[in-house]
This record gives sequence, C-alpha cells and structure tokens, in this order.
Amino acid sequence: MRNDSPYTPLLNNGSHNNNRNKEIHLIVFGFLLLASLITFSGYIASNNNVVSVVPHADVSFSDEVTKTNTVVSRGVSAGVSEKSNMFLSAAGGNKVVGESESFPWNNTMLSWQRTAFHFQPEKNWMNDPNGPMYYKGWYHFFYQYNPNGAVWGDIVWGHAVSRDMIHWLHLPLAMVADQWYDSNGVWTGSATLLPDGQVIMLYTGSTNESVQVQNLAYPADLNDPLLVDWIKYPSNPVLVPPPGILPKDFRDPTTAWLTSEGKWRITIGSKLNKTGIALVYDTVDFKTYERKENLLNAVPGTGMWECVDFFPVSKKSENGLDTSFKGDDVKHVMKVSLDDDRHDYYALGTYDEKKVQFIADDLKNDVGIGLRYDYGIFYASKTFYDQKKDRRVLWGWIGESDSEYADVAKGWASVQSIPRIVKLDKKTGSNLLQWPVAEVESLRLKSDEFKNLKVKPGAVVSLDIETATQLDIIAEFEIDKEALEKTAESNVEYECSTSGGASKRGALGPFGLYVLADGDLSEYTPVYFYVVKGSNGKLKTSICSDQSRSSLANDVHKQIYGSVVPVLEGEKLSLRILVDHSIVESFAQGGRTCITSRVYPTRAIYGAAKLFIFNNAIETNVTASLKVWQMNSAFIRPYHPDQKR
Repeated sequence: MRNDSPYTPLLNNGSHNNNRNKEIHLIVFGFLLLASLITFSGYIASNNNVVSVVPHADVSFSDEVTKTNTVVSRGVSAGVSEKSNMFLSAAGGNKVVGESESFPWNNTMLSWQRTAFHFQPEKNWMNDPNGPMYYKGWYHFFYQYNPNGAVWGDIVWGHAVSRDMIHWLHLPLAMVADQWYDSNGVWTGSATLLPDGQVIMLYTGSTNESVQVQNLAYPADLNDPLLVDWIKYPSNPVLVPPPGILPKDFRDPTTAWLTSEGKWRITIGSKLNKTGIALVYDTVDFKTYERKENLLNAVPGTGMWECVDFFPVSKKSENGLDTSFKGDDVKHVMKVSLDDDRHDYYALGTYDEKKVQFIADDLKNDVGIGLRYDYGIFYASKTFYDQKKDRRVLWGWIGESDSEYADVAKGWASVQSIPRIVKLDKKTGSNLLQWPVAEVESLRLKSDEFKNLKVKPGAVVSLDIETATQLDIIAEFEIDKEALEKTAESNVEYECSTSGGASKRGALGPFGLYVLADGDLSEYTPVYFYVVKGSNGKLKTSICSDQSRSSLANDVHKQIYGSVVPVLEGEKLSLRILVDHSIVESFAQGGRTCITSRVYPTRAIYGAAKLFIFNNAIETNVTASLKVWQMNSAFIRPYHPDQKR
C-alpha cells in the first residue's frame, strides 16, 4: 500500500488548491467535533452501560472472550452497525449467555463449519463486501477484514481475485489504516471504472477523532491486472460530514454514475433524527464535489442508512446494465442496509436526474419498509456491473449466529454469499430475481434424481444420497388439486417467524426439505412452503427456513426466517437450495424470495448429514421432484507470484 507516487491516474477537468482544501477541511472538522461533543454528551451518559472493545494486535482474543460472562458490543460506539450477536445476550429474558453456558464445542464440530465453496479469508473476521469489479480478466473482491482476530475491529481491506467468482486467490491487504483520516478503520467503499480505463475507489475512513470522512484511492499500476498496490490520494479526505449531519452518520459511498452534464454522481447514506436519507454529490475529478440540494430519497422511521446501492435494471432485456445506463425501458433499484435491524431493503422506482430524486413505484414499499433482498442473514450487500458477461452481480455479507466464544475458538467469523445475478422479474414487474451465478454449477459432481415422489400428510422420507454437507438442490412441489378445492377459506395470516415453524401443521403446509439432518432427526433444518387459502379463495404462499431444531447447542440463535413469495397462475412451487456446511442459501420461485441461514449442528455433520423430504400438511398429499448434486470444493487459497497472470 503506497501513499505517494508520480503516477496520478485521475481526471484533470477540475483544479483546486490542495493546501486550502485541507485547511477548509480542518476548520470544518473543528466545528463538527465541537458540536459533536456537545450533542453527544447526553447520549454518552445515557449509554455508558454499553461496552465497546476494538481489539488490537497485542490483545489475546481467546483470553478476552473466555474471561467474560457478557456479550460485548462491537462497532456501535465506533459509528457503525452492531457487529456482535447481541441476540444471545437476551436469551431467556434477562439471562446472559457467557462462558459458563457455552456449548462444549470440539475441534471436529468447529472444523466442519468452515465452508467449501463460499468465499471467506483463511482466518479472522470479515464483514462488508467492498469495491467488487471485473478488470483485465480478473474478478476483484475487496472486503472489511480484521487481520488480528475473529471479532470486529482494526478494520482494513482484504483483497482476492478470481477468474470465475468461485475459485478465489487471496492477495495481500489492499489498504490498511495508516493515515489520520482512516486510522480508526478503512471502512466500506465502492469502485468506479472510468471510460478511459482508470479505476476510482471511494471509501469511508474513520479518522483519529472517529469522524466519518470519504477518501479517494486508485491503483498504483493500471497495467497490473491484479491491482495489488493502491495509492491513497495525498489530499484526502475529499468529503467531510456536511452541516447538520453528525460525525458518525456519513458513510459508504456508492459507485458513481454519469449525469447528462458529464459529471459523476454518487450518493452516501446518513440520517436526520430517525429519517434515513441519501445525500447526493456531483464531481468531475473525484477530488472536489458539489453537494446537491435535494436528497436522493428519505424515509421517516428507518434510521441510519448504510451501504446504499443504486443501479438500473432493464424492463425488457435479461442482461444487466451499467450503472450509468439511461433509457426508457429502465427501472431503478435503490437499496439500503438499515443500521437499526441489520437487514437489506430495496425498492423499485423511477429516477429523475434533474430533480436528483428516486421515487418508489409503491410508496408503501419504499426503501427500508418493504421488500428485502434476503429474509435471513444477509447484510451490507453491494452490486457491480460485470461487463464481461453483461450482468448485474450481487454480493452480501453472511454473519454468524453462534457465540463469539465459538468464533474465537474456530479462529474465523463470517462468509460471503455465493454471488447472485440480479434482474427485474418481468412477470410480476414488482420485484427482483436473484439467482446464483452460473459458474457455481462447475462444482457439481455426482447427481441423484427423484421424480414424482408422493408424500402423504405427516410423512418424512429419507432421500438416498451420499453425504449431505455440500449440495446443490433443485426441487418442485405440487399440491393435490382436489385438496385445494376442498380446503376451507381462512382469514388467518401466516408469518414464518411467529407461526410455529415446520412442526406447526396446517391444511396446506408446511412441506419441503430437511437439510443438515441426522438419521434420528435430533437435528435438522427445514426449508419449506406453507400455503394459505384466503377468504377470497386465492392462495398465499410463504417460504420459510426454520433453525429452531438445527442444533443441540445452546449458544446458537435459532430463528425462523422467511416471507411471502409470489406464485403466478400455472407455476409449480420451485426451490433451489445451496448447502455448504454451516450456510444454507434458499431461492424460491426463481429467486423472487431468498433466505440465507447459518446452521451449527453438532451431530448432523460430515457423513452423518442427511437429506429428507417431509409433508406436515393435514389435508393434502404433495408430489415432489428433485435433483441433488454433490458439490466440489472451490479450493480457495493464497496467490503465488509464480502463477500466470
């Protein structure tokens, strides 16, 4: 990581006085910090019961975690969303889960949890995906990384490259916290590829005074396809919190897009009281910026917006679109990560460039209050346009739902989702479709096929396959038409999280698959459909993933995830599931609704893991057809200089 170089690969359209710019920034900082001290004095006093620990290289992580009986908050006091599994601190009312109640994990169990074909570092903590792009034959993936341990803190940028987004090679750290403007963390950012071949990286830095500022970096050598070395712009920061925005509420710049005036436009997440907002800036050189008066969007009650993403999708073509694409047959997608609940929400709508405004098609489902990318564990996501294959690709951070104690014991925490293709659902016009990139199918090995299995009410059927730890499953289900006609109409609403899970029987559900199950069904994770016949005679279908019986361990968060999935007339119920050790990704109806789960079995591991089909509906048989592939490992490993570039 270099900070000075004779090479300056930036647009030269605008000029400015660097020294004066720095002085202005320092003055702004002074006012902001003074205001923040006054504003936050009451806040700090009222929140001094929250402990925040940012670990450093000289800290023994095992000692730190195992000597405490409380769950430690990480990230909030530094100015980002909660990075600890705080749900464990409230298990059973005021009961605190700590060392004395941790499950006796052994190395066999913990080793099994590491994934085989999802991206993760060799060790330690990882969170947000950063700056994904395709450059000179390589897919680049950067990510928030703690090089010193398996908990959040000391955040720098990890870096990996791949030819296919499946088989990754680890590279040296791309950027480290070595400047005053990012000394408390090199936080989330985005890449912009300019038409002349330049690569721009904007990222949030947490300063030595914990003020969130935006910084510019660029490759030291554009001829290096691996982009190993990066230069931080000498006059960073290029943006500081504007008046009215608190020092810790200004983060995560987006990929830039071109306006009709030839300027580059970005948006940055923030909040005003409890209203989530997206600030907008224009630039010609990525050094100086003009703040636009209007907000791209603002939604009351949604709180701080992190990791904002903004991109077009085609209403006609199946291909993805460059972020700067303009046209009549286009909708725009605005996505935010909500600091308050750690979920990723999106809305489809119209972008008015002149008014600098995004307007959701359905205001009742505006950003932060409607649709989600994923109804399980999936956060801080980021897309990029893959110009090699004309597609929009989505990455998402998959956190842990076990205890910090277990993470430290195994030496790592978090994985990334399988990259997903994102496009508009042309049939509904009101939601996106997400689907694993086709490259993951290169890992398919032996397959087993089961056609037209008749599963009676209350039945659980074991499927004769090899080990069920690494699988790609495609399944279709049909309910008996006669049963549908006879089933009484109901006003009861079904909610996956509150309706009792897979064991709670109804007329037309639940039915689906038990993944990561042992032979005695002491542990199993159901992924299932539940159908309700409404008072108007129409069917309403939910897709759910139930972790409540997934593990015998007591220090694991066992939630039931899911949501409604649109099913159009004439469609069978379809489901794809990727099982990769401790992660289960489910895609219903071609990716209209997605659920990602983390699962930590103690018995259903290695050769003991099995796959079952079940039908807990009371009034209907279910006919199912499945194809199940064993999946190979992606063999993610470090890059060696003698490998061909």
